[in-house]
Amino acid sequence: MAEGSATADTPEVPVARRNPVTHTLTCKTDQSVKQASVKLRDVMVFLVGGAGDQERYYVDGPNHNVDYVREMVDADIEALEIKKYCTTLPLGYNAFMSEEDLEKNVIGKISNCNTAVYIIGHSLGGWNGAHLSAVLSDRGFKVKMLVTLDPVGHGKIVYGISKIYRQVPQPKAEYWVNIRAAAVDWNLSDVVADFGEQWEISAGPNVMGRLDINHADANFMYARPLPGGKSARQIVRESILKWTKE
Repeated sequence: MAEGSATADTPEVPVARRNPVTHTLTCKTDQSVKQASVKLRDVMVFLVGGAGDQERYYVDGPNHNVDYVREMVDADIEALEIKKYCTTLPLGYNAFMSEEDLEKNVIGKISNCNTAVYIIGHSLGGWNGAHLSAVLSDRGFKVKMLVTLDPVGHGKIVYGISKIYRQVPQPKAEYWVNIRAAAVDWNLSDVVADFGEQWEISAGPNVMGRLDINHADANFMYARPLPGGKSARQIVRESILKWTKE
């Protein structure tokens, strides 16, 4: 788990409005007393796409790369017979930069502060998703896992033309998996990733690895075994099962 705090570029997040009944289910920013029934052990998976993923990015997209990852997550949830406890939602990399968008697209989708939040981000979505893990953790949400699939965002030029956080992310999650795409045979997506500058991470993740996969192939990155033998897909699936069945 990488420790850190939200930077000056991190938007100020509105207080989460939830309906918990005990402090363990209450965001630490919400001190009011409430009475309501709350579903326990539920899961919210946010899949944050990169440039041109969920919407057009200049002349490219939408390509829906993280939608293919979502299909695998949904298939695993279905196979584990825990669909009633789990929700998956794709997001654009810039879908939570303002207070209004953060509340509408992220905070408003989380049932309560005991919900296990999983963030799977690709490319610019990996960079912004890592920031989102810190934003939610600082507000008292349970960020169970962060998965960054070849995160991109270090370049000054890409920051100038994209709605991303400027500072290097300081993720906050109980478990962090990071994958660096290092294809031997490049294609256009690798050129684009190189232009945006991949985030070279040397420490912090619980599991990390470099794979001979092109940058655009988020689904392959998610499914390919990493050092230690397990894929990000296996790690996420086992974590979700354990959470819902405890």
